[in-house]
Amino acid sequence: MTTNWTVTRILRDRDAGLYLAGLVVSAFGSSALGLAAGVWVKDLTGSNGLAALCTFAVWAPTLCGPALGTIADRVRRKPLLIGTDLGLAALLLTLLAVDSRTDLWLLFTVLFVYGTTAAVQDPAESALLGAVVDRDLLGDFNGLRMTAVEGMKLVAPLTGAGLYAAFGGPSVAVLDAFTFAVAAVLWLPIRAREERPSRPDGSWRAQTAEGVRELWRHPVLRPLVLAGGATMFLAALSSSATYAIVDALGHSPAYTGVLYVTQGTGSVAVGLVSGPALRRLGERRFGAAGIALTALGVTARAVPSDAVVPAGGVAIGLGLPCVLIAAFTAVQRELPGPLLGRGTATANTLVFTPNVIGLGVGAGLVELVDVRLLLTVTGLGLFAAGAWLGMAGAGAPAPARGPDRAPDKGPSQSSASADRTSAKSPSDANPA
Repeated sequence: MTTNWTVTRILRDRDAGLYLAGLVVSAFGSSALGLAAGVWVKDLTGSNGLAALCTFAVWAPTLCGPALGTIADRVRRKPLLIGTDLGLAALLLTLLAVDSRTDLWLLFTVLFVYGTTAAVQDPAESALLGAVVDRDLLGDFNGLRMTAVEGMKLVAPLTGAGLYAAFGGPSVAVLDAFTFAVAAVLWLPIRAREERPSRPDGSWRAQTAEGVRELWRHPVLRPLVLAGGATMFLAALSSSATYAIVDALGHSPAYTGVLYVTQGTGSVAVGLVSGPALRRLGERRFGAAGIALTALGVTARAVPSDAVVPAGGVAIGLGLPCVLIAAFTAVQRELPGPLLGRGTATANTLVFTPNVIGLGVGAGLVELVDVRLLLTVTGLGLFAAGAWLGMAGAGAPAPARGPDRAPDKGPSQSSASADRTSAKSPSDANPA
């Protein structure tokens, strides 16, 4: 009953509804292009390595997240999001010129700019969220966004694959450009009374460092972000073993689609209950419970059973988003507005960079270590991370709130966040 009421309250709010619609539309296009880009490169070159570079090109700018996130604290967030969406829409149309191997430099350049822009948009979306959604509904909104975006990912890749098969890669680029333009139009009428950012004080490096320090010294946020990074690293090791798991089951590689769907189904479901669960458990215990559930799912995948492995995927889908929702909801609630862009960008880097490292390490380990041993050890590591988060920060004093912080309860003072929002979708980086 409570879940239905809060979801209805969010969807009936004009600004929150438009904000969510813009995130979902752009996530649809991004998911479609994410699949098509790798296939496009593979068809043009026959190289698995070059196809894999598509994902790397998008994720690499995350390493510079804290510096890029500083942009979101220097300008108003709503015009920044609308402008970057329209810019990406125009940029994606240049992919119409890609029709041979010699044109791949253009594709990789666009993907790198795409990822760089996302590293700016993530913190801007997170910061703008506080001006659109009541503070006590941030967890519900982040969970609902997770449900909507994951739901799109069960449909968008098939749409992208169909378009690619029928009309080629440029058609998918046009689709993604269209979704960015639609998102910009949806965000245009949102009423978000943002204060004009104050004049930057100090150098760019000093401002970036200020955001990093604020996040790192925070007794609530630091354990959540560190646990999120450890979880994403270990989940990436598990993800790297997906094809070995399918081999152990005796299925063709196409069976990975089944595992993708089962994990996505779990992520869709958890988004609907995350708001009430966060209010009942708090961010730390909610995140710890999610990590423990992820550990159970990863360990279950070591059992060569057609019933157990998909069930493990559902458990991973239910558990993995919890620590992300918990961490980024806490960032939105705890950090002062003028530092929220830099703080969110720093959290993004600390949480998702280990995922990229884990994918590389896992690709090597899966060739050297028995898959059952790898999954079992990974599961134990996740159990340890969940236990640490459950104990870390227990009884820690609440941080002092400065004049720029909103109160603990009540709506945002400003008014009344994609798959590239602050609470990123785990299946972006760890499918199946």
